[in-house]
Parts: sequence; structure tokens; C-alpha cells
Amino acid sequence: MTNTFYITTPIYYVNAEPHLGHAYTTIVADVLYRFHQLMGRDSFMLTGTDEHGDKIVRAAEKAGVDPKTYVDRISAEFRDTWPQLGIFPSKFIRTTDSEHIAVVQSILQKVYEKGDIYFGEYGGMYCFGCERFITEHEAVDGNCPIHQAPLEYIAEQNYFFRMSKYQDWLVEHIRQHPEFIQPERYRNEALSMLREPLEDLCISRPKSRLDWGIPLPFDDRYVTYVWFDALINYISALGYPDGKDFKKFWPSSHHLIAKDILKPHGIYWPCMLKSAEIPPYKSLSVHGYWNVDESKMSKSLGNVRRPLELKDVYGLDAFRYFLMREMVFGLDANFNEEALVQRINADLANDLGNLFSRTAGMLDKYFQGVVPEPGEFGPAEIELSREAERVHIEYVRSMEEFAFHKALGSVWELINHANRYIDREAPWVLFKENRMERLATVMASGFGVIHVVAGLLEPFVPDTSEEMRLRMGIEDKPTRSLEAAGLDFASMIPVGKEVRKSHALFPRVEKPKTEARVEKDKPQVPSGPTVSLKEFRKADLRVGQILKAERIKGADRLLKLIVDAGGERTVVSGIAEHYAPEALVGKQVILVVNLEPATICGVQSQGMILTCEHGKTLLLTTVDGEASPGDAVL
Repeated sequence: MTNTFYITTPIYYVNAEPHLGHAYTTIVADVLYRFHQLMGRDSFMLTGTDEHGDKIVRAAEKAGVDPKTYVDRISAEFRDTWPQLGIFPSKFIRTTDSEHIAVVQSILQKVYEKGDIYFGEYGGMYCFGCERFITEHEAVDGNCPIHQAPLEYIAEQNYFFRMSKYQDWLVEHIRQHPEFIQPERYRNEALSMLREPLEDLCISRPKSRLDWGIPLPFDDRYVTYVWFDALINYISALGYPDGKDFKKFWPSSHHLIAKDILKPHGIYWPCMLKSAEIPPYKSLSVHGYWNVDESKMSKSLGNVRRPLELKDVYGLDAFRYFLMREMVFGLDANFNEEALVQRINADLANDLGNLFSRTAGMLDKYFQGVVPEPGEFGPAEIELSREAERVHIEYVRSMEEFAFHKALGSVWELINHANRYIDREAPWVLFKENRMERLATVMASGFGVIHVVAGLLEPFVPDTSEEMRLRMGIEDKPTRSLEAAGLDFASMIPVGKEVRKSHALFPRVEKPKTEARVEKDKPQVPSGPTVSLKEFRKADLRVGQILKAERIKGADRLLKLIVDAGGERTVVSGIAEHYAPEALVGKQVILVVNLEPATICGVQSQGMILTCEHGKTLLLTTVDGEASPGDAVL
């Protein structure tokens, strides 16, 4: 990996205020930005706002103001939100910036002179929400597949980009560079899009219909299509073509997006770069959606969560931690306040907070609050130091792979190991027995772990990380590079530092009470024994695709299945009397993926296929429509 790192968020469309989805993407970018700085890399983070197009004009009209006044207000809301979430990007770009406009027009002129832009007439179904024409293959029952809204037929003369010219190149580039689009499911989705002939891209809008945009440099009767404008921000922000930041950071460029804008970033943008003779970006990382209480965020449902409201109730670091721990990058996740409160109380208050508070309290009692010089490490300290080194390596690997939940999980393994270490070594007994040298070793080792944890958590919970260091008398920010494969645990012990006792790092919290709604007239549906929603959510249900099926010798009712559920696994299922093995291959099923593995007839089963009982027949439970292996079942 190079010694530079460039991370971008999408530039957010200013037809709405910042919400939970915007916050997640930007916090992920900030976490990566901070991590790569700890790795000793010169890093650059970009975010900003996308301010042209049909939707902006409509939103401004609805607000009763002109487009410029409207975009100035909403853009300022985005800019002001990020510092309040602990996010300080290297640059905040707006597509109304004069420098950006100049770069867009220069690239348009270059591509036009190359012969990759031509004038033509086109008629097709148009989605004003996406601000693009929707192909017959993409449409679902005549509606936009994303906005679920009827499409409008539009026929007009426009300029077109010869995107089809670069289809074969793009397919080959994606196949040869698996890191180009990740996770794998989205790389496969992009390749699936490219199996159909790639149509040329309409890159203009006539001013007679839309005048809020960047004028084409070769025909001022037209403005630039919003995506041909917006995507260029990733290089205009770096001073393309001659800026030192462009030369320095573009070779290590990483784009971060949500899955709804895969096509513009994974198809349009690489073709645009190829035409303009600009090297393609290094990687595009795609995450899923945040659902709120099992439903996709929607203004009509009234469940759009604003990040500053949540931050003000639960605290900034608790909010950041929950988002990064709860979502598996690439999959959808569910946000609800009960889960947030549970994470705060269990992980932050009980595990992390308890480790720091109890260790600081005992240090104050036994050594007047000063970290002592440890004695010789015994087997328990050697095991603790090895655990710290293992976690350090696992953490770095997970962060490089965008597996943030795994990185945090590994840190919590170290925290829990340290809590068990203190329980086993019992400093209170050592003090009572006057074994002060041994007591010094235990207390010093405890603070060695805390110092390691504070450094690893800095990208995720920066304020808490700083508070932990300051309480240990460590005034500098983490300066130890994570680049080394190992960790010198002994050097992390803050010997001689005075540790200050203070309030709890994370006090326990309760969800604010809301008035229950009683539906008096709703008929009651009889049911059997109930299970709490909390207990039910422990089951991790995923869409699986059966890759292979075979009978198990000596077990007439059992089949051995190889199932892709975002990764291949073996499942033993008792459906041999109801399905022939060859009839199962290719079928999509619902799979419980977090069951403890069980050995059945000599085969280790890693999950359970769901079926329903119809009379004496078992039927597979599946999904209505095509889904991707590993998709969460909500």
C-alpha cells in the first residue's frame, strides 16, 4: 500500500437535510481517515454537496426561494453538521464552486474534442428522482426501481457520451482488479449490469427545460447532466490537472458510497475517466442501507433520524460507536434506540468503562494513583501481552478490509480479557497479603492494556480515546504508528504517570420514554407462546443460494448442501424425502447463519434452512424475487 490515502464520501444532494444515512457514510470516511493517519500515511478526506439538477429546482420552488439561496442554506447545514459529529474533512467541496465548474467544463471540452460526445435525439422513460433515463430492463412494472414512482416519457435533442465505447475495457478492468469494486456482491452486481449492451449516456439538459446547471462549453443552449458534473468533484477538489494534491493523492483514491448509487460510480465514472485519459480510481467501497425499526427511512413514514438529535441524547462517541459496531459493511442494518441503549450499557459502560474505573480506583488506593514499575512478567502477563499483540494485528487487518465490526470486536476481546485478568489476579488479595511487587505488575499491566485500547479506539470514539489518555497523564495524541505488524506491549505501560479519577467514561442510560399508542379497534390475533423482540433479533437470517446438494450415505432423510450466504458454508437439512438433490441447485433459501455448528452423521452443519410444513410435505421458505446471497432477512 502506498504512503498516501485519499478517501471520499459522495457529495450529498441538497434536496434534503442531513440524516442518519449521511452521518454513517461520513463517519466511516472519518474513521478510515483517522486510521490511516495512525498508520503513518499522509491522508486526505473529502466531502461536500451536489447542488445542480431538476430536484434542486423543485425543492427550491417548494421552499419558496431561488435555487442559489436554497443550496446555500442546505449546504451550510451539511458543513456545520460534520464538526458536531467529530468530523473534520480536509476539504468541503460544492459543485457551485467556480473552481469545480472550470474543471467540469475543461473535461467536457476534452472529451468532446476527442469525439466521445455527439449530438442526437433520444426518447425514453425518465425518472426525475434519479435525474436520468431508465431502461426497459431496469424498470419495474413501469416504475423507477429505486423511487418506486411512475416514469415519464421524454423525447428531446441532447448531447451523448459514447459510454458504450468503453464497455469491454471496463469489464476487463473490473475482472483484473477485484479491489476496484467491493464487497464482492457489488462487484458482481456491476458486472451483471455490464452483461447487457451499455447505452450511451445523455450528458446534457436543454436550458428550455432546466437552466440550473453548468453550461456546456461547446453549446451554451444546454447545461451539464448532474452526474457528469457531480462525479468530477473527486478530482476537481484535488486541483486537477496540475495541482500537487491531485498528483499526490489520486493514485490512492478510495470512494465510499451507499448501494443506491453504484451504477453512476461503478459504470459512468470509470468510463468518463478513461475517456478523459485520467487513471481510474483505486477502489469503490459500497455499503448497505440503515433501516429504522425494520423499515427503510422515509419522510412519509416519519422515521427519518437526524444525527444531531441522537448525538445530543446519547452522546457523540456512543452514537459513532453504535453505527460502526452494528452494521456489517456491505449489508443492510437496523437502527433502533433499544439496540443503541443496549450497546452503550453493555459494551461502553460495563466493559470499557468498568475496566478503566476499577483499575483507576485500585491504583489510587494501592499506589496513590501513580502507575508503578512492573516486576517480572509471569504466565498471566505473557498471555495478556500476546493477546494485545494478536488483537493489534487483527485490528489492522480488519480495518484494511473495511470490516469495522470485526475491528471493534477484536478490541472488545482485549477489553474482556483484561477484565478477566484482573478478576483472576485479584489485586485486593495481593494487597491484603502485602505482595506489593506482584501487585505492581498487575496494576501496571492493566494500564498497559488501557493504553493500547485507547489508541485502537481513537478512529471510532476520538473524544473518549483522548479522555482516557489525558486521565493517564498522556497528553499527546496517539503517535505510535499501527504500521508495524507487532506491538511492544511493555512499552505501552505508562510507568510513573498519575492517573486521575473522575466521572464514568460512559454512564448507563435509558431510552427516553414515549407515550404508547393503543389501537382500541384493532382485532387481537390469537398466538402461541411469545418471544421478546430482543430475543428474536438474536437469530441472524440471510438469503442463501444452494450451490451443491448431495445425499448423506446411511441417512435417508438428510442432504448435505453447500450454500452461498455471503460466503460458502455446509448445511445438513432433513429434506431428502421432499426434494431431489439436483432440483435444489440454484434455489434461493432462507438460512439461519448464527447457530452453533453441529456434527450430524459425520458432517459439520453450519446453519439451518427454513422450511414450512404443508400437510406431510416440507416446502422451502424462499424470497419473492431475485436477491443476492447474504442479503439480510428482516
